[in-house]
Amino acid sequence: MNLMGLLRIEHSKWAYGADFASYAAAVLILAALLAIAGPRGSWMSLVACCVAGVLGWTLIEYVLHRFVLHGLPPFRGWHAAHHERPTALICTPTALSAGLIVVLVFIPALLLTDKWRACALTLGVLAGYLAYMATHHLTHHWRVESAWLSRRKRWHAAHHHAHHPACFGVTTGFWDLMFGSSNKLARPPREPE
Repeated sequence: MNLMGLLRIEHSKWAYGADFASYAAAVLILAALLAIAGPRGSWMSLVACCVAGVLGWTLIEYVLHRFVLHGLPPFRGWHAAHHERPTALICTPTALSAGLIVVLVFIPALLLTDKWRACALTLGVLAGYLAYMATHHLTHHWRVESAWLSRRKRWHAAHHHAHHPACFGVTTGFWDLMFGSSNKLARPPREPE
């Protein structure tokens, strides 16, 4: 396979499934590595780094979606293809997303702390990214109904159908609410007082 094949945004069913499998395997392997070989006296610190990675992912997701996928070429054009064909198997190429996580998360964390905390932070970001991938897939391809998924589907539908871009968070609407980019139609109705 040539380099351009690795950077395609529209995936075959096999490549789309392999993307999920790759990230699930990375999460499991990194978690096992930390559990088996990680320093015994640092569990709380490692768990805190992992939680920080998951929470940090939600902000990364928001910033990437709002300012990169809706703002910068060529990403804006790639993302427009997803908006035009929301059920097509269009996603970030695994080589690109994995490379960005290594370069923008693991390496800076490694430079600022030790290898175990860098691995724990990266594990959190990987788990957050995997949750994002699954949530995004479910919002477009599944009819499973749960209260949480119904809210995420409504929120993401508001993003796809808004006249003014809004609702950039896929796994959470927290950052949209914080930065004023939510859509009133996506918010659940208030309970009567």
